[in-house]
Amino acid sequence: MNFIVIGEKIKELRKQLKLSQKELADGICTQAQISKIEKGDVYPYASTLYLISQKLGVDVNYFFDIGTTPRIDYVREVSRQLITARRELKYEEMQLIVKAEEKNPLFHQNRKNAQLLLWHKGIYTYHLDNKVNTALKYLDEAIQMTHDKVWSEREVEILQSKGIILFEQGDLPKALEIYEYAKEHLKQLPYIQDDTIQTRLYYNLARTLTRLGQYRQSTLYCKQAIAYCIERDHLYLLGELHYHVGYNFELIGNLKEAKSFMERALIIFELQLDTKYIQFITEKIKNW
Repeated sequence: MNFIVIGEKIKELRKQLKLSQKELADGICTQAQISKIEKGDVYPYASTLYLISQKLGVDVNYFFDIGTTPRIDYVREVSRQLITARRELKYEEMQLIVKAEEKNPLFHQNRKNAQLLLWHKGIYTYHLDNKVNTALKYLDEAIQMTHDKVWSEREVEILQSKGIILFEQGDLPKALEIYEYAKEHLKQLPYIQDDTIQTRLYYNLARTLTRLGQYRQSTLYCKQAIAYCIERDHLYLLGELHYHVGYNFELIGNLKEAKSFMERALIIFELQLDTKYIQFITEKIKNW
């Protein structure tokens, strides 16, 4: 493991958080020890690295990844591109990226990196080829590549991808089971790197529950996700969550509450310049 690279990253993160070496060391080790770790002069205990990671707000595996994977900047960039393609539903682009990297030693010689490709292969296999069973098989294999007793954040993400396929295929009870399972494992993680994962999971739970006619429980998940967005200071899916609460009220005939939440959704979409919902919601409210 390359401890010089790890030490440099610890120093970089510490400075980003405006922490002194003494502040980082507090409750963990001595300031001198932090100095030696940042210079790559000493081999830190795993427990020390874990405590440092917690104070810096990253998963401890992050340090093991950058310490063992060459050209991690390249791997990270590929990961970023795949995440963007997934969120923007650009499945052809996702396919091109995966096919380009499948023979790259940086990926096929590292389980976590290979898992990243197989996960997204499962997604585009479903959306482009409509091979449901093959796609689900790829996702299961991706999970098993790294799975141990404790589920990782990425493994929970892959579970979500399985749930989405099952939801779109109309297998709502199984999708709900997958989402609930993912939620339980997400709660066990001491730290979540991607703040949007819980928001997305709760939104997917809400959509499934609405389809099953469980409007009250669906609304509860939406409101919890809204509170989480506000707490974490991000807008991701905030408009969709408000709209979905309004939609639930519409379905049970409470148009007053439906209008209230949809008007809030409209404000959020207007602030985000998200035009795909604005006209639809405006027309819906106008018809009421």
